[in-house]
Amino acid sequence: MVVALKKHWLVLQKTSFWSTAKRYQELLAVLIPQNLHTRYRGSFLGVYWSLLNPLTMTGLYTAIFGATFASYYGDSIINYTLAAFTGLLITNFFSGSTSQALGSIVANGSLLNKIRLPLPVFPLTMIGVNVFQFLVGSFPLLAIVTLVNSQNIFYIPLLLIPFLALVLVCTGVGLFMAALYVFFRDLGYFYEIATFILWITSPVFYPAEIVPENIQPFLHLNPLVPIIESLREISLQSTIPTMESFARSFLGGIIILAFGWFFFQRCKSAFIDLL
Repeated sequence: MVVALKKHWLVLQKTSFWSTAKRYQELLAVLIPQNLHTRYRGSFLGVYWSLLNPLTMTGLYTAIFGATFASYYGDSIINYTLAAFTGLLITNFFSGSTSQALGSIVANGSLLNKIRLPLPVFPLTMIGVNVFQFLVGSFPLLAIVTLVNSQNIFYIPLLLIPFLALVLVCTGVGLFMAALYVFFRDLGYFYEIATFILWITSPVFYPAEIVPENIQPFLHLNPLVPIIESLREISLQSTIPTMESFARSFLGGIIILAFGWFFFQRCKSAFIDLL
């Protein structure tokens, strides 16, 4: 694999912007399958293990909170269950992809000391692995829920719009955390607390209506909230989110991605000395 990566990088250094983008794509095409193969080698269910956590947590939330919060979901425990499931898919994707991106540069330090490679490709690989897991494992289940609720296949491709906003958010946060982790190795412990705060401030297992009015504006600082709301509108209510809702999701994603990319590029020259 090292020889293949080195070949890709030597070509990358001699090409234009669009050719560079294509070569990034080629590197990701090597690294993502390699990572998936390593992660699930010998596993019976493979990527479908990624469904175990959201399904288990959905069952627990329904058992504990279902009867209490059903009145906020049309007096239906089933609706509450589906709302909790869609929220968990979003928060789990964020937590998993950004946590894996965080350590990706440090984990490949020995490789980077042997050959020169574009550094962003490692956190991007972690995001790509999780995108593949989501599309193969979770998305078909989400599509079935949407089709059953809406009776209209038109709503299924719409699910990809909030998911794309989620990928932008995760990529920006992943690049930022991967760069910061090179300098501060204790960051992993702090990031566990940060992801917990983001999870508890996302209306995953509780309806946003129960949050006190003076606290609700703070929930909208959480970039996952508009994404969760858009996904639920499409999959559970069979309505198309407003342009304002889509704009909020994408604007937050683009700002976070731009900030993460800029921070990564500013710091990357110091990485090799610390790896």
